[in-house]
Amino acid sequence: MEEPEAGSECAIGAAAAAGPMADTQYILPNDIGVSSLDCREAFRLLSSTERLYAHYLSRAAWYGGLAVLLQTSPEAPYIYALLSRLFRAQDPDQLRQHALAEGLTEEEYQAFLVYAAGVYSNMGNYKSFGDTKFVPNLPKEKLERVILGSEAAQQHPEEVRGLWQTCGELMFSLELGLRHLGLGKEGITTYFSGNCTMEDAKLAQDFLDSQNLSAYNTRLFKEVGQDGKPSYEVRLASVLGTEPNLDSEMTSKLKSYEFQGSHFRVTRGDYAPILQKVVEHLGKAKAYAANSHQEQMLAQYIESFTQGSIEAHKKGSRFWIQDKGPIVESYIGFIESYRDPFGSRGEFEGFVAMVNKAMSAKFEWLVASAEQLLKELPWPPAFEKDKFLTPDFTSLDVLTFAGSGIPAGINIPNYDDLRQTEGFKNVSLGNVLAVAYTTQREKLTFLEEEDKDLYIRWKGPSFDVQVGLHELLGHGSGKLFVQDEKGAFNFDQETVINPETGEQIQSWYRSGETWDSKFSTIASSYEECRAESVGLYLCLHPQVLEIFGFEGADAEDVIYVNWLNMVRAGLLALEFYTPETSSWRQAHMQARFVILRVLLEAGEGLVTVTATTGSDGRPDARVRLDRDKIRTVGKPALERFLRRLQVLKSTGDVAGGRALYEGYAAVTDAPPECFLSLRDTVLLRKEARKLIVQPNTRLEGSEVQLLEYEASAAGLIRSFSERFLEDGPELEKILTQLATADAQFWKGPSEAPSGQA
Repeated sequence: MEEPEAGSECAIGAAAAAGPMADTQYILPNDIGVSSLDCREAFRLLSSTERLYAHYLSRAAWYGGLAVLLQTSPEAPYIYALLSRLFRAQDPDQLRQHALAEGLTEEEYQAFLVYAAGVYSNMGNYKSFGDTKFVPNLPKEKLERVILGSEAAQQHPEEVRGLWQTCGELMFSLELGLRHLGLGKEGITTYFSGNCTMEDAKLAQDFLDSQNLSAYNTRLFKEVGQDGKPSYEVRLASVLGTEPNLDSEMTSKLKSYEFQGSHFRVTRGDYAPILQKVVEHLGKAKAYAANSHQEQMLAQYIESFTQGSIEAHKKGSRFWIQDKGPIVESYIGFIESYRDPFGSRGEFEGFVAMVNKAMSAKFEWLVASAEQLLKELPWPPAFEKDKFLTPDFTSLDVLTFAGSGIPAGINIPNYDDLRQTEGFKNVSLGNVLAVAYTTQREKLTFLEEEDKDLYIRWKGPSFDVQVGLHELLGHGSGKLFVQDEKGAFNFDQETVINPETGEQIQSWYRSGETWDSKFSTIASSYEECRAESVGLYLCLHPQVLEIFGFEGADAEDVIYVNWLNMVRAGLLALEFYTPETSSWRQAHMQARFVILRVLLEAGEGLVTVTATTGSDGRPDARVRLDRDKIRTVGKPALERFLRRLQVLKSTGDVAGGRALYEGYAAVTDAPPECFLSLRDTVLLRKEARKLIVQPNTRLEGSEVQLLEYEASAAGLIRSFSERFLEDGPELEKILTQLATADAQFWKGPSEAPSGQA
């Protein structure tokens, strides 16, 4: 294809697809997929002690997950409180009668239920996967009538009206600065006060590094004095506030500092009443722990959440790593930094799951082969960890996953120093994979007809392989070159050569620096890209496929579908790119786009992405992968790319890493792919991410019961209404009080305080 024609095709494609984009990005469709998480069999096999342990850990996780509302947007806690009040007074069926009487259509009421289910699922009004705001898909006046005429409003008129006045406008607003999470003019975030910029975030990170404080459990609030000088509050999450506590390593940190001409104050007590409930239930779980590792782990988590100490959480994580192969697996804390616009503050999450023994046996075999497989990775041995610390790798059936979303697999802890010296654990979440990633044939976009049946048959098995390799040998591989506080290096400066330059190592991590703090805004996505690339690269290895039970033609199909899934995901990723700010909103999807670009760059017809017109007359696209060229063209291209990623990561070369990664992540309308125009096509044909309904556990006498719910928006709402039966009103009050106490940090100078609960 000649370039001018490709260019003009881009323009036509963009114009044709530009119509309905604005709305559909910001609503959840009425026909959104909803699936229930099935863990009945795994739960049935637990002993009564294990059930009690799982129950109290689940309660701790669900309470802690409420902190995510305060980590997302200023209005999220009020929206949650309003919805909780509505559905506590009338369940979805009862409220439906009232809504229809108020003049809503069935479609409008369903749109409200989907919105409410979305808020509960994402723990806020921004999508956890993509960080885009979603608003109710019905007229505001109609929703107002339903709310103000509801049973909840009749029982507590002032409170319900106050909540609506506080969050009603923001619930529907799609002002430019509110459409996405981001810092400063880029969007909204409650990890930082509204007046913070990326420069403030960088200064705060330098300050935290200088004091050897982690950003994981912090938020940053900036105030500007009358003299125009800024002062910053770094607030740690903890139960304790200003109370003196002489025994804690944290007490000495809680004071004022002057740093690079700015005033910093370290305080604590963020989310205190929520964390109090977390601590209380972790204490109850401790009585049913299976061994001393679990007891000591929980004691350290309790210390961490009480004092605001990440060091205590690290100690707890050490005991957690040592607790090999538990029947009930869990992790809890401020963990993933994907949603912090700067990339270093952790969102609260907690999960509880039970081991799936059949799949875990395959993962154990993969772990046993890991040291051999690590040698296959395309970087010199000096760039690999000195010793592979054999991790736990289990397939789990999730009972509880509290936070903003549920992943398919996890490799934790995220503390670099622990990962390098103590090890880590991998988990694949089997019952999540079973429901979250299935696609109906008629909804399968951008593939050739002849690929669709193959894709549907092998997508699940190939994803099992990819998740296993991604978590264990992706996140689990590679060494960071570090100089410690005494000046000692963990590599030989004389003999280690950079394979990209042929010279000795010129850069490394200084004491106190971490991967997240150094690579900040690109760290999460870059690391996901490295792990995804390792998965694609190693799935070509016959031993890997044999471990998962695939040989011959089946093995070739698994490889083909794994690679095809990745290049299709690279195209789907465009949904998560914001052209206005030239920014990506989702780390994994940015990573998949980068891999698509690398494979396109390899040429020779390995991958093609072509704009087409669909059978419905609307813009469409096709992704093609030449399966005969995966090994001859794809593998060498991935090998070169992976080596560069690892070398730049190992040496802490931020400038080189940014240049490489941001270069591939740039979205332009350059032919032949015309990605900016294709983005409109992707938005036109996107399928909303499924909502997942989770069960509850309830203590009845001394026995724990499992309560399951139907796979619908109404079922998801019921699961949340029954989650906090005893203390729902108290939690709503806590959330709105915490939100109100900090509300001034996100108000413009002209705004007066709104009504509150």
